[in-house]
Amino acid sequence: MMDKNAPLRQLWLAAVLLTRLPLPHLPSEAFTQGPRAVWAYPVIGATVGVLGALTGSIALTVGLPAVIAALLALALMIAVTGAMHEDGLADVFDGFWGGTTPERRLEIMRDSQIGTYGVLALVLVCALKVSAFAVLLESAPAALIAAAALSRSTMPVLMHKLAHARKDGLSHSVGRPEGGVTLLGVGIGALFAVLCLGLAGLFALLVAGAIGAICAFVAKRKIGGQTGDVLGATQQISEISILLTCVALM
Repeated sequence: MMDKNAPLRQLWLAAVLLTRLPLPHLPSEAFTQGPRAVWAYPVIGATVGVLGALTGSIALTVGLPAVIAALLALALMIAVTGAMHEDGLADVFDGFWGGTTPERRLEIMRDSQIGTYGVLALVLVCALKVSAFAVLLESAPAALIAAAALSRSTMPVLMHKLAHARKDGLSHSVGRPEGGVTLLGVGIGALFAVLCLGLAGLFALLVAGAIGAICAFVAKRKIGGQTGDVLGATQQISEISILLTCVALM
């Protein structure tokens, strides 16, 4: 018999995996639903985007400059997610360009210390986000929601298409989703993009797909597959690419 509560539990699980919100603890058996919960990743992304857009819009309403409003929006979004995707971005840049073999790259990515490549990647991405937010909060705040949702729909695609590069870690523990649930996640991300951006959302979808494909290609060449860090980096690079696309179009 089909569990009518399964979608809600999967949504809850996605929120537990992708945010640091103070949610009630899930029983251990709930985590076996990990591969089926990836459809909800863009829903959680949209929630993060709503919180960021709301924070920035309130800041603008009370008279704060656009740059400060953008910084507050970004700070809130980072706090909600626990900077887990940003951490993945830094680890990937340190590992991919700091090591010469797949084994060494994975070793560097596991190291808790951050290197020059990681610092530069974080600084550049955060600076670009603040610049994009400052423009979009005044003209199209819903673009933050679209970018946050659509960028998180790229992660299940890499999880489905690429093998695990290591035999442990967060991505390995979640599991490999099937094609149907992966496609559903992409569809939900695309729906948010169109609802928030109109026809421009379709162009944003193409950008997200292209960036996801590039990230997958590089990850396979560098380490032979994907890890949680690769997924986080893909989300970050996709998000900033979508945001910059929105700035150009809006």
